[in-house]
Amino acid sequence: MKLSPESLEAFAHAASLGSFSAAARQLGKSQSTVSEAISRLEIDLGLTLFDRSGKSPVLSAAGQALLGRVEEVLSASDRLQRTASALAGGLESRLTLVLSDAYQSEHFKSRIMQLAERFPELEFECIFAENADIISLISSGRATLGLLPVEGQLLPEIGRAPVAERAEFAVYASPGHPLVQQGEIESSQLAQWRHLGLNTLSGSAQGQEWQPVSQIRSWSAPNYLILLDLAVMGFGWAVLPRWLVDAYAADKLVELTLPDWPRFQALEVVWSRKRPLGPAGNWLRDALASHP
Repeated sequence: MKLSPESLEAFAHAASLGSFSAAARQLGKSQSTVSEAISRLEIDLGLTLFDRSGKSPVLSAAGQALLGRVEEVLSASDRLQRTASALAGGLESRLTLVLSDAYQSEHFKSRIMQLAERFPELEFECIFAENADIISLISSGRATLGLLPVEGQLLPEIGRAPVAERAEFAVYASPGHPLVQQGEIESSQLAQWRHLGLNTLSGSAQGQEWQPVSQIRSWSAPNYLILLDLAVMGFGWAVLPRWLVDAYAADKLVELTLPDWPRFQALEVVWSRKRPLGPAGNWLRDALASHP
């Protein structure tokens, strides 16, 4: 059964306004056109949608049952038209942002809300990864934009722009760890204990030059949240983003007192020059790179 969109629209308006003539005025059509459209719909459906015995048409039981479904069809049609119009205007169908746990900004939520308001037809995905994994996801086209601590030299195909915020890192261990009991320590003392370090799934270790090194075989994980859990369980010490510890383990980890710590890491937003950004990608890149 192929139902006329005009008939569905006439029915929905008449049901909402309680009058065929009011529906006609709203739609810019004659009353006879609206009445005929509704009659055709009733014939197609094999149902009486309005009781016409009174002065004004009243929805029948069948009409009341179908009204919600008709409104769903009209809404879906409207969304289809808006999406098609946006895509025809160059809007990308999907935008994927990959984030490092090092990134935390009070302004991130507002930027994502602005993205949703500006591009309501956009499909948006947010995933988490670290360092080389982020670059790999951008290079492969799996992700559109990445937010991560500033890397060293990148492939020419990777575009980059600095982010206003910086990430704060400190060295942490569980309350029962021997390093905590020693109070203020030197960086050289860290080498006596297991280091919990970041190691991306792509096989590239954390690239920060200031990362302390342990002489004991270290343990590694692909993201800071797992490193945090390992540190909480007492398996070793770790360099972690302060915001992550404050949010998830403030009472479970102790910041070690070390010379030149805590330290700050610059952040950047990256993208692939091989895949030009669409309107949404360009806007989000600029919003993330701009000062609050």
